[in-house]
Amino acid sequence: MKIGIVCYPTFGGSGVVATELGKALAKEGHQIHFITYSQPTRLDFFNQNLFYHEVDIKSYPLFDHAPYELALASKMVNVVIYENLDLLHVHYAIPHASAAYMAKQILKERGIYIPVVTTLHGTDITLVGKDPSYEPVVTFSINHSDTVTAVSEDLKKATFEHFDIKKEIVVIPNFIDLERFKKQKKEHFKLAICPHGEKLLVHTSNFRKVKRVEDVIRVFYEVRKQIPAKLLLVGDGPERDKMERLCRELGTCDDIRFLGKLEAVEEVLSVADLFLMPSEKESFGLAALEAMACEVPVLSSNAGGIPELNIDGETGFTCEIGDVKEMTKKALEILDDRNLPGFKKRALERAKKFDISNILPLYENVYHQTIEKSRQFAV
Repeated sequence: MKIGIVCYPTFGGSGVVATELGKALAKEGHQIHFITYSQPTRLDFFNQNLFYHEVDIKSYPLFDHAPYELALASKMVNVVIYENLDLLHVHYAIPHASAAYMAKQILKERGIYIPVVTTLHGTDITLVGKDPSYEPVVTFSINHSDTVTAVSEDLKKATFEHFDIKKEIVVIPNFIDLERFKKQKKEHFKLAICPHGEKLLVHTSNFRKVKRVEDVIRVFYEVRKQIPAKLLLVGDGPERDKMERLCRELGTCDDIRFLGKLEAVEEVLSVADLFLMPSEKESFGLAALEAMACEVPVLSSNAGGIPELNIDGETGFTCEIGDVKEMTKKALEILDDRNLPGFKKRALERAKKFDISNILPLYENVYHQTIEKSRQFAV
């Protein structure tokens, strides 16, 4: 198949999933064309089946903001025509699904029927999409996609609750590449961070308020009172300065390291004892899955789709959002040397269920069904 993938090219979950999906499809022999405004960060190797088409966003004095959606729709039209694509797979509802609808109608006028698969990832529904100024467009775009998928049952439920959706939504969970995300031998790194055998806690995110990084630091502060421990914070974002101030106020600076954005996050996860995800909203929890694949148990909130991944009492624990006291109690239970090996083992076993080799066929099946329906319509 020749597939056009439209996504945000950044470190965010939807962009990561879209890029990794495209790379896996290319390895299977499909021809994959990425269409976005800059090269995706995870598109980091050469494959004869991978192509990148940059959306050229021109600035005109008439516009205060460049009309990206129009430029994107035009680029989709051109790529579909000149690369003879079979299907467009757009990740994130705004503005990708609406731009795809526009491109589809333009192509239809030229006698070309291009089916569109839209994958919902989370904040496009739970945050941006609920904004009254966007809701009509989101609803229309979803209902006019040929196939709609969501990354968790919780996100599917939220979509039906917040929008008047007439389409069936197929749940295909996020996935992990177990060839990349696996426990590596990094004892020297662990020794450098924890020279006296301290337990190592890790959190990765984009440091937005919804990630509740303050809860991470406060849980660590309480854990540190009970056992020797260190904390690594991976990522960057608007809350970082505030978190650094909080560390100084709590007197924990010597035991916390801010590592910023890292490509090889699996190297950090390989030496971790516990992964913290106290988020207020998570449609799936991809960062937690990456940790579990590296044999790291997860302490999380019970928000969104996280409980579908992190099984309470087995792969870690889920707690009420903002309940630092309970999270501290559960963190100490996991970190107990009598319990930790079992949690690590079960975390890995759970992650194996989301290996890309298990999830990729689900997408391929959706593509084949969508293309077949489109051909019937075209006739």
